[in-house]
Amino acid sequence: MSAPGATATLFPPMSKPQAGFMLAGIALVLAGVCLYYGNVGIVFALLVVLMLSGIPVSIALGLTVLTFLFLLTKVPVEAVALKLFTGIEKFEIMAIPFFILAGNFLTHGGVAKRMIAFATSLVGHWHGGLALAGIVACAMFALVCGSSVATVVAIGSIILPAMVRQGYPARFGAGVIITAGSLGILMLPSIPKVIYAIATNTSIGALFVAGLLPGSLLTVMLCTVTWYLAKKRGYPRLQKATWGQRWAAFRESVWGLMLVVIIIGGIYSGIFTATEAAAMAAVYAFFISVFIYKDIGFKDVPRVLLSSANLSAMLLYIITNAVLFSFLMSHENIPQAMADWIIGKDLGVVGFLLLVNVILLLAGNVMEPSSIILIFAPILHPAAMRLGIDSVHLGILIDANMEVGLCHPPVGLNLYVASGISKLSISELTVAVLPWLATMVIFLIIVTYWPSLSLWLPRVMGMM
Repeated sequence: MSAPGATATLFPPMSKPQAGFMLAGIALVLAGVCLYYGNVGIVFALLVVLMLSGIPVSIALGLTVLTFLFLLTKVPVEAVALKLFTGIEKFEIMAIPFFILAGNFLTHGGVAKRMIAFATSLVGHWHGGLALAGIVACAMFALVCGSSVATVVAIGSIILPAMVRQGYPARFGAGVIITAGSLGILMLPSIPKVIYAIATNTSIGALFVAGLLPGSLLTVMLCTVTWYLAKKRGYPRLQKATWGQRWAAFRESVWGLMLVVIIIGGIYSGIFTATEAAAMAAVYAFFISVFIYKDIGFKDVPRVLLSSANLSAMLLYIITNAVLFSFLMSHENIPQAMADWIIGKDLGVVGFLLLVNVILLLAGNVMEPSSIILIFAPILHPAAMRLGIDSVHLGILIDANMEVGLCHPPVGLNLYVASGISKLSISELTVAVLPWLATMVIFLIIVTYWPSLSLWLPRVMGMM
């Protein structure tokens, strides 16, 4: 979905000698890693080589496992086949396709435009009113959606053209929506949170609730930067809405916002689990989209179902291969060896959390969030537990890193989605997003070293 010529601008072509030297250097480094770290080095060198060759991460994970197991170990083939099936038998995995389905119904069912109208009635009269409304609407949509890309599509496709018509530069609007859309994986339901919970056996309900306060803080921080820039540059403001208009906008959007009450209330009261909450969300999203708002009809439902099935299949395929990779790491005792190495370096909690951020930010340059979590969570989690870091705090920290990765090249999905909507090149958007990206890095530091921000609410609600 990127604009033409974006890739060429970011990555100018190399001559054959330059490419040869680069590949030779990479080969030497990987060979050294294999020799120095033994089996651990071989596993990760294989994975890096396959990813550099252009193979999708999910297939690279599977090929790494099969190559290593069949050539360097004596693990029975039956054990590998059995792990393929038992690894994805967890009940919690069912939350992923249900949240994807709910997000698709909400995106196409008119929920987004009603949330935008409500947000505009609240903050439209401030400096940068439409941009602020976009951020608030993203936060509202994130409370019920669980996907960053879906949030950018649903809110951005409506708010960006409206901002341009009001006289905002397209770059400014795109920068706002790219970063605000990342709230989709931090607030209540979140597909990356479900994947982390599966990988580390952490409570999904606690992770959902733990993202509320950090998400609210990031919303305020993004709004503050947007308001300051809009005031400084003299961007337009809308007429202040009356209380009657605000009430009317709220009544229109309340059906979508009620999903927040259903998810939190159901999990907190024990009526259903987080996985069952995902199923309830899908059914409720279908009901309000088809019968209340009527923005989609029965003839559109098969299209939504097929789109959801395609995305679910892709994610479950990644998870299946990642389960095999996790099996390989456990068989070779890699997570414990890595934990011993980290503890042996005497980094302490502060140093370890800094190391985690650096690793995840670097990984965000070459992989998408699901793959990063499935590869690194099982490695980092044991060391974090031995250092006394709460599993829920680590999950929110990883989530915050994934947010940053979604907003910068070369793999930032939000950039490519916004490029398709705004028709701006990736290089233009990379510059446009910088003020808000810097704000997100500051937010990441706050989340990293202020664990109570993530843990207070789940503890108060008795989820931990």
